[in-house]
Amino acid sequence: MDYFLALASDPAAWAALATLVVMEVVLGIDNLIFISILTNKLPPEHRARTQKIGIGLALIMRLGLLGTIALIVRLTTPIFEAFGHGFSWRDLILIAGGVFLVWKATKEIHHHVAHDDDVGGSDAKSAGLSPMSAIGQILVLDLVFSIDSIVTAVGMTEHIPIMFIAVIAAVTVMLFAAGPLSRFIERNPTIVMLALGFLLVIGMTLIAEGFGSHVPKGYIYAAMAFSALVEGLNMLSRRAKTKRARLESASRDA
Repeated sequence: MDYFLALASDPAAWAALATLVVMEVVLGIDNLIFISILTNKLPPEHRARTQKIGIGLALIMRLGLLGTIALIVRLTTPIFEAFGHGFSWRDLILIAGGVFLVWKATKEIHHHVAHDDDVGGSDAKSAGLSPMSAIGQILVLDLVFSIDSIVTAVGMTEHIPIMFIAVIAAVTVMLFAAGPLSRFIERNPTIVMLALGFLLVIGMTLIAEGFGSHVPKGYIYAAMAFSALVEGLNMLSRRAKTKRARLESASRDA
């Protein structure tokens, strides 16, 4: 009890908590985009439930990983060397996760470009993805992001309770934001291609990190924010043109 009272009265602990919460929420954006695109391929009646189950299981997995934090930290120890770089288990997990993300994003981009004309349309595509398969893919990707974020968190604070609170706060934000984001993506099809481009960049970043090339995430998120701003302006422009066309059509009919 004395430990928790001392922690609650420490300004440095509160600063570390705020920083970790922000970091976890920002890192969770990548995961949230993937979850939204993936669950939008399910029938509408399964989407919300699949999102909640996937994110809930992801929370349990992250808290479980925090319980084995000593093991997670040891994952950064090199186990072999190749191409002049010592590869650790963390590096291999990041590379595998990056390859999975690049493969998934590339596959989805091909699907949206080709419109699935050769395989019976989008309904056939949706039928090929079950809620259990979607949940499994959510957990696989969350495992990659969880290990990366936990290793980063260890370098920011030594207090396990702070890490637990930050993870719970970030996953709670994901839980409430998943539904609105999915509906927004569904209503604006052009956003899907932009989001898939984000996932492609994130996947390549994970692969580069695994090979020892550190890519400042600030640059990645700044580029994503700028791209989202440009797409937002394009959406406003398209809506304004549609509104003007309707007004002109109504005036001619009158």
